Amino acid sequence: MKLVLNNREPIYLQVVIYFKQRIAIGELVAGEEIPSRRELAVLLNINPNTVQKAYKEMEDQELIETERNFPSRITKDEVVLQQVRKELIKEATVQFVETMKRIAVTEDEMMQSVREVYKTGELK
Repeated sequence: MKLVLNNREPIYLQVVIYFKQRIAIGELVAGEEIPSRRELAVLLNINPNTVQKAYKEMEDQELIETERNFPSRITKDEVVLQQVRKELIKEATVQFVETMKRIAVTEDEMMQSVREVYKTGELK
């Protein structure tokens, strides 16, 4: 498990985003067991209370399910799993479009740039 932490966002939210990204790309699948809170704290070298807060947030968002005396698992609710991907796409798109608007890029210029970069990996 490789998570690069930054100083801009709370660590627990970075953990939640990390799990969402792994779900969105299919690296974590419905019903899959995830590390215990203690295991994840050791793996990431972060405070167990921070992991607890992240898991609580994921439970509140119904991303994971935890039953007493059993390991936490990724939800089996397909609606929730599909929503995770949509949410990440929308967040990335909003950030991108806001940046483009700040530098006065037209919609046509932006779409052309996206097409070029998507196809080739670079701007021509």
